[in-house]
Amino acid sequence: MSLTTEEREQVATELKRFAGDLNLSDEQKEKLRDALAQGREKIKEYVKDNPGTTRADIIAKVKAHRDEIRQRVVKFLTPEQLSKWDGEVAKAKEFLGQKVDA
Repeated sequence: MSLTTEEREQVATELKRFAGDLNLSDEQKEKLRDALAQGREKIKEYVKDNPGTTRADIIAKVKAHRDEIRQRVVKFLTPEQLSKWDGEVAKAKEFLGQKVDA
């Protein structure tokens, strides 16, 4: 699953903006970094174990684990932060869905 340079920059910019909106404590930042790193590692392993994996395959895998992912962040985000998180996840789903359809 490869993104163009422009898409990677767009994602990085959005992540920075979103992180600022969440106003995370240092402890929350560390927990979120750990959760994201674990997720990236799982995807990396999946791709390694499944040569020829498509972007749609990866998105399907993430969708299958969506509740598990949310439960991780519920443990350390405040209710207000969680509400913002849910809104941003909805935007990401739309973006990723458009990329798969393209």
